[in-house]
Amino acid sequence: MHFTSEQRLDDGVLEREFTLGDIPGTLWTPESAAPVPLILMAHNNGLPKAAARLVARARHSAACGYAVATIDTAGCGDRPRSAADEQVRADLRRAMQAGEPVDEIFESLVGPLVEKAVPEWRTTLDALLALPEIGGPVGYSGWTAVGIRLAAVEPRIAAAGFFAGGYVPRAQREEARQVTIPLLFLLQWDDDGNPRQRALDLFDAFGTKEKTLHANLGGHTGTPWFEVEDGNRFFGRHLK
Repeated sequence: MHFTSEQRLDDGVLEREFTLGDIPGTLWTPESAAPVPLILMAHNNGLPKAAARLVARARHSAACGYAVATIDTAGCGDRPRSAADEQVRADLRRAMQAGEPVDEIFESLVGPLVEKAVPEWRTTLDALLALPEIGGPVGYSGWTAVGIRLAAVEPRIAAAGFFAGGYVPRAQREEARQVTIPLLFLLQWDDDGNPRQRALDLFDAFGTKEKTLHANLGGHTGTPWFEVEDGNRFFGRHLK
């Protein structure tokens, strides 16, 4: 892991950009004399790690005493996309503008993103836990499809907060039964792009005995800020 820049923010949080091979990422750490728990934070469906909503959540969590890391995985954010990736995204835009069914297009887009992203997240986790300022336990917050796979295969993930707004491929809906860690699931009740019943069915499918559903009125980007604060309390119960 190679740190390429750092700055101390007004709230005392240290923000550092890093590279790990081809993987670019950002790490936020609080002022602390002791190693702190870690939260891996991923944006839905490959949006960039510098997206304002993700950065705001990350900084808030870091100020509450967590190390928070995010990365751009292969084909996501600022990383180059293949011609096939670009074609699928163009097909998706066209279908959405025409009001046509998009589930199969999402399958061909999100499924490969998950397959590429999870190994890179695990590599990143290895490097982060080797840093002296990070001690674990480890939580995950954000992109549900990647989070399901990570929680199913990565025993170091102790708790997860999932956002229901991103498309979850059929394979991950099946894998949800393997998720047995404590879970907080956020649902926007009026999200046109995420059928409510599908999200509720996914919540039912999770195998954990400790799962909580928070549903709020509003569209895709309308998640209230207090859910970020509630999320930190959730992680406080399971990571500290």
